[in-house]
Amino acid sequence: MQQLTQKLGSGDMVIQEVPYPQLGKGMVIVKNHFSIISAGTEGSTVQAARKSLIGKAKERPQQVKQVIDTLKKQGPIQTYRAVMKKLDAYSPLGYSCAGEVVEVGEGVTEFEVGDKVACAGAGYANHAEIVAIPVNLCVKLDENSNMKNAAYNTLGAISMQGVRQADLRLGESCVVIGLGLLGQLASLILKASGVTVIGIDVSDSAVKQAVDNHAVDIGLTRNAAGIEEQILNATNGIGADAVIIAAATSSLDPINFAGAIARKRGKVVVLGAVPTGFDRDPFWYRKELELKMACSYGPGRYDLNYEEKGIDYPVAYVRWTEKRNMEAFQSLLSSEKINIDYLTTHEFDFNDAKKAFDLVVEKSEPYTGIALKYDTSKSASKRIIKTSESESLGEVNISFIGAGSYAQGNLLPNIPEHKDVKKIGVLTNTGTTSKRVAEKFKFQFCASQESDILNENTNTVFIATRHDSHGPYVLKALQSDKHVFVEKPLCLKEEELNNIVELKNKSNKTVMIGFNRRFSPLTKKLKKSLGNNPVSMIYRINAGAIPKDNWIQDMEIGGGRIHGEVCHFIDYLTFINGSLPTKVSAHAIPDANQLNDTLNVLLQFANGSTGVIAYYSNGSKSLTKEYIEVFSSGVSGVIHDFKELKLYGKGKPKKKKLLNQNKGQKEMVEAYINGLLNDGKTPISFDEVVAVTKTCFAIIESIKRGGKQIEI
Repeated sequence: MQQLTQKLGSGDMVIQEVPYPQLGKGMVIVKNHFSIISAGTEGSTVQAARKSLIGKAKERPQQVKQVIDTLKKQGPIQTYRAVMKKLDAYSPLGYSCAGEVVEVGEGVTEFEVGDKVACAGAGYANHAEIVAIPVNLCVKLDENSNMKNAAYNTLGAISMQGVRQADLRLGESCVVIGLGLLGQLASLILKASGVTVIGIDVSDSAVKQAVDNHAVDIGLTRNAAGIEEQILNATNGIGADAVIIAAATSSLDPINFAGAIARKRGKVVVLGAVPTGFDRDPFWYRKELELKMACSYGPGRYDLNYEEKGIDYPVAYVRWTEKRNMEAFQSLLSSEKINIDYLTTHEFDFNDAKKAFDLVVEKSEPYTGIALKYDTSKSASKRIIKTSESESLGEVNISFIGAGSYAQGNLLPNIPEHKDVKKIGVLTNTGTTSKRVAEKFKFQFCASQESDILNENTNTVFIATRHDSHGPYVLKALQSDKHVFVEKPLCLKEEELNNIVELKNKSNKTVMIGFNRRFSPLTKKLKKSLGNNPVSMIYRINAGAIPKDNWIQDMEIGGGRIHGEVCHFIDYLTFINGSLPTKVSAHAIPDANQLNDTLNVLLQFANGSTGVIAYYSNGSKSLTKEYIEVFSSGVSGVIHDFKELKLYGKGKPKKKKLLNQNKGQKEMVEAYINGLLNDGKTPISFDEVVAVTKTCFAIIESIKRGGKQIEI
């Protein structure tokens, strides 16, 4: 199927063939009829992409700071890979569309094949022939709905949320500053609600369009003579009950002007992208004005449980969610209480999408809404897309399931170039990522289905997806008789672990997990210095806070930071002392969100060694992340953030310092591939993989039981 993409680095925009999207649980697959270009949001993205690197940096100072921070901590190689991954990626465009349901995912009951629907969401409702949409970002339409108008779904919901934040009553007044798409839609919704609407814009044509199409009761240009007095007269000397700012500008004029025209104790709602550093006097303070933000489509936005898992908010407590805002907007359209026909000033066939964006960027002629129309007679195929002429096979034939930032930065670049190592296929959640990874790293194809990856041509599968899918994918790969490399963790459920162990014991295939730190050159030097005596170990991690709403913290998807990160450090101590963990106890500092991500873990090992993992999320960012101390028979070793090793024994301490941080990713991938090529063994034994996974479960159990020691 075809999708519109753009590279952030070069600004190149192209419609290209990409794999059919993945149908996840709680999702529907939709064949687009129309999608709408948002001149504000998408226009600024496209303009930024077409700028030079210096121009991009000026527009994104916060991201420049992140790059500098990464450079300081990880060195130039990792920083370069991270930046180039971002610049070279195919970025999907679009976030508002309408079409027809062609597939329904597991757990979906409110939609069926053939339903007409309107969709929303950046990364979901793309400019593409086929899109995959979570149920709470999708609403059912009447059979006779105007699909072009319905495609304004996202913009309508955003405008609806701005109106709701204004909280106006019948007969009250509202000034809408900015009469672009959002301003026009907000004005139409306000008028349908019985509110007197005064529309203001810097453009004469935008004001005229709103007046001519009855979107506003009064239309004024910003530079109109006596504008404040005119608004005062129109509101019977009261001033506006609310002001909705739907403009996009870096100027402070909208926010200060809103203070001048609002009535005492009125509301000002920021719907567009404007600064809010208003002048305190003479208006905002004296009038005791209320400033409110309208968060995109409404309640549920940016909530993983709502948008990805499809868990709704009870209507009795949250009357208007983002989905219910969409439904209300579509109801206004179908009942003809608002008419938005006039908003679509331009319509392009999807194949001419680049021309549409040229119009947005170059502003060669006036426009408001721009619709892309799709050829619905075309059928979409789930076939593989070849990205290489080669179909040759070797001794190790690798395919990837999942290929996000970590895989692109640390796994894929480190697969050794070898005549007997072949890269076969790539499958990710999004077709754009699959296509780009397959091209960049020279795989033979990108895929739409698991069966394409798990076929007879692949004998080694790398799994680098979200944590909840690791266990199921490991099982599928083993069932398909494949070697498996899985990014940590191995799995999130004890039942999955038991099934993996049972299946692995029946198989002659390997299971390797991405515990890279044991492969660091500094780690190898440290271990060599210790000898074979029991050791005492301390591993302190200044992990930093991760918000509760991040997917890693979600126990169903990410498994929390014990499964997601602490497993690394259990493996490290296991490697250093040379025996498996036997007992563990753990205490976590209580926190309001019950994340258990500031904790101390005490481990005992089979050879008598002991280890402490001090994993802290409550520290300063200025402190280095990882610090290791190891003690054994008169020898002590200290590693600072995998940049420096100090060994203490007899005589002067020995010091080894690296130019760049090295956590062993390259060495790990090479060791795994070389093991498959040479003796078919993995550099980490399966017993160690299982022991570390069991220890994670035991840590969680120990915390629940007040630090009780748990046998592993």
